[in-house]
Amino acid sequence: MKKFVLMTSIIFSILLATTGSIYGEENSSDSELNLAPDAKSAILIERDTGKMLYDKNAHEKLPPASMTKVMTLLLIMEALDEDKIKKDEIIRISERAASMGGSQIFLETGEEMSVNDLLKGIAIASGNDASVALAERISGSEEAFVKKMNEKVKELGLENTLFQNTTGLPAKNHYSTVYDMAVMAKELLKYETITEYTSKYEDYLRKGQDNEFWLVNTNKLVKFYPGVDGLKTGYTNEAKYCLTATAEKNNMRVIAVVMGADTTKERNATVSQMLDYAFNHFETTNLYKKGQTITSLQLLKAEEKDINIVASESVSTIHKKGDPDGNIKASVELNTNLDLPMKKGSQVGQLVVKNNNKVVSKSPLIVDQDVKIASYLTLFKRSVQNMVK
Repeated sequence: MKKFVLMTSIIFSILLATTGSIYGEENSSDSELNLAPDAKSAILIERDTGKMLYDKNAHEKLPPASMTKVMTLLLIMEALDEDKIKKDEIIRISERAASMGGSQIFLETGEEMSVNDLLKGIAIASGNDASVALAERISGSEEAFVKKMNEKVKELGLENTLFQNTTGLPAKNHYSTVYDMAVMAKELLKYETITEYTSKYEDYLRKGQDNEFWLVNTNKLVKFYPGVDGLKTGYTNEAKYCLTATAEKNNMRVIAVVMGADTTKERNATVSQMLDYAFNHFETTNLYKKGQTITSLQLLKAEEKDINIVASESVSTIHKKGDPDGNIKASVELNTNLDLPMKKGSQVGQLVVKNNNKVVSKSPLIVDQDVKIASYLTLFKRSVQNMVK
């Protein structure tokens, strides 16, 4: 690895006129609200900003049941994004994966299935067998994959989550909170194609074969609440009924998490009430789309002359409907030293959004291409060009 100093300015500002006042990350929800009377804990956040709109016992440790698979799906989507696995890759199912109880797609030992179909099995039908099969493919064993899950928990700065398996099946010291689940869901939704799976109400595996299997989404709100397109349900006797849901309306995406409801009816009603509250009282202004070029830089010893720096996720501000206008300031902070070469998607800085000098969001900035170390020929040509100047 070689380190090189950037030839661009480290910070510059962009002034943006938007409607509405901007909220920070702290909870400013109305203390009189009681949107989740039938749940042990609940939370409602806006996805882009992470703004907490409502919470009830947000940091209470509880068993997450199959909502565990939000983290499982996150690591699967990361592996796909990094080309560690391919959607059309065929995986042979181990005896251990096929032996999983609970929710399953009834995989058989030695059966072969594509990554894409296994992903459908997890996202739609909450297949425990499919979860273990993909975990074994990515990390070699479920235990090794679980270690990565807990490492990701720490990377996200979460303090009240510990996983013992990929499925959410009952296990000692397997717990999370609605807050932590919301943060995991926020991270998962950076991979926008995940909702192509979680939004399907029904689908099929082994279509046209004797062992054809009908997948029906465990999240009924996908069908019955307009805009809901994910993410993951959960149930065990101990956890009761849980749901991490997401919905998008008028270009605003929110995440609602409920844990410990006594019935599916209560769980779905609670989530629906939180979604209604979000869409009736708040709206967002999008500043940047995921993948949008924010700035560019030149590295003296990089093969590429101009390197685009892009937003790693959608960046927005949020305000209550009817609030007065406000002024937003966005600044780009680039790392002073970077290692070459860099892979596409490597973080090189962050985009900081402020309101009246108060930080309301920080988002990673990444390179949109592989950045190679310059060849001797390239360096020679640049030297000649500088002498001519």
